[in-house]
Formats: sequence, C-alpha cells, structure tokens
Amino acid sequence: MDVRRLRMLLELSRLGSMREVAEELGTTTSAVSQQIAALSRETDTVLIEPHGRRVRLTPAGRRLAHHAVTILAAVEAARLDLDPGAEPAGTVRVAGFATAVRRSLLPVTANLATDHPQVRLRIREHEPAEALALLAADEIDLALTYDYNLAPATADQTLETRPLWSVPWSLAVPRTASVPHGDAPEVLAAFRDRDWIVNSRSSADEQVVGILASMAGFHPRITHHVDSLELVQDLITAGLGIGLLPAHQPVLPDIRLLPLTGPRVELRSYAVVRQGHKLWPPVALVLDLLATHATSSGREAGRKQEK
Repeated sequence: MDVRRLRMLLELSRLGSMREVAEELGTTTSAVSQQIAALSRETDTVLIEPHGRRVRLTPAGRRLAHHAVTILAAVEAARLDLDPGAEPAGTVRVAGFATAVRRSLLPVTANLATDHPQVRLRIREHEPAEALALLAADEIDLALTYDYNLAPATADQTLETRPLWSVPWSLAVPRTASVPHGDAPEVLAAFRDRDWIVNSRSSADEQVVGILASMAGFHPRITHHVDSLELVQDLITAGLGIGLLPAHQPVLPDIRLLPLTGPRVELRSYAVVRQGHKLWPPVALVLDLLATHATSSGREAGRKQEK
C-alpha cells in the first residue's frame, strides 16, 4: 500500500472532508479523491461512502485508518532515526477540560509555534467522559482528563495514560459560615443541612461529596448542577448552596475555602491516548511537552509553598 495514500485516508478520518485534507497536505481536492480511490482499488475494499454533500469512511475505511496510525508512525520513526534533525509534522486533535487546556495545553501551543511550527493543534473543550468517547471514536488523538483520588477512574487497557499534575480541593462556603474544626467528614457534617452544588457534565465531584458525606453519616442534598467554577462561586455568594473548589483558586470576597484533610481531596489530571498512538511523532512531541511543563510547574509551585 502506498504510504502517501494511507496518510490521506488517515487525514480524512481526522478532518472529515477532502477539502480540508487537501489544505492540510498542500494539494487539491481532486488529487485527494483520486488517491483515495486508488487506495480503494489497491485494497479491493470500499473505503468511503457518500454522507450528505461530504463523504465519510466506511467501517473498513475506519479500520484501515486505525492501522495507518501504526504504519505511518513506524515510517516516521524510521525517518527520524535516519535523520534525527527532521521535524515532526501534522495536526494533533485534542479534547480536554477547561482547566487543563488553560494550565497545560496553552503553554504548549506557544512552544509549538516557536520551536515546532509544523505541528498544529485542534482544541475542543470537553469533560473526561466526553473526551474519552471522542478518543474511542478516533475523533481526537489526545484527551486531557481528570479524576479524584477518592473516585479514581476505571482503567482501560486500550488506552495509555500519563499523569500530569494534581491539585488539592477545598470546601467552598459563605464567608459568614461558622468554621468547623476537624478532618473532612467532620467539616462536611457541619453543613449537612445545606444544599450542594456539583458539576453538570461529570459525576466525579458528586461521587466525592457522596463519599465524604457518607463518612460523616449523612446523605448530601444535591440541588444544583453547573459546569463553570465561576458560576459555582456566584451560587455560593447568592446563598444557594456550597460545593468543592480548587484549594488555591482565587475566590470572591464572600467565599471561604475550608481545607479538607483525613482524607485529603485531590483532582488528578492525565494525558490519554489510544494504545500505540503515542508513537506518532506529533503526538509524542505534544505528550513530552505536556509532561515537561507539568514537571516544571510542579517544581515552581513547590518553591512558592516553601517560601
């Protein structure tokens, strides 16, 4: 099979239209169509089918595109081995939660623009379950996800996961509230009669609240479901409930953050790819940059805490 045709098929699976593939590879839509047709004849398999005014990959086409990732990664690795100075090139599709996009991905975009201009990013904001579904459907190449230490994500053997960073979370309450002393269950017990605010697009923090409340001997009254951390603060300020927020996040003047210990509550972030896909040089580069930035940010945070 012609490697160039495999690249076009893979890009079609990533980008969704022959026009975008042509723009990505610097050729014409007609040339892309002809090469995909030649690959179909070469494999004696129907690889694409009409879909409205566009085309989409058939199940066989998607399977071949999946194999193409490994094949092209091996070819690219051989090229880099023979020419270590060669630059990775390609578009990496990323989906992640907003905090990770701001904290991890945006610094990487600056690095790519300066040092690796042939690697481009396409960014989508999604909660972990949404991002992992897109990863499984091969609609993205990299997912930025999170879980909590008290509600760990289920391991998936088809995925490769790289830890990035973790942050402690606190209980956010009105500043006028009485401040209880003790470990996390005792702190939550003092607010057993309050309404609770949890995430509308993920059940992870609701699981954590439920675990801590059960340790304190009550069932939390989940009343509000919102996605924005800023909106959580607004609801707390309005007296509509309490919820969890990052421990070091600036908060509104009318909010107090209560530390949670025994057990400690931590949000843990990850970079996730499908098995074998980290061999593709553009993905490998982005993963390495994410890990490097996470390490340097962690050291900087540690120095600030020591001061």
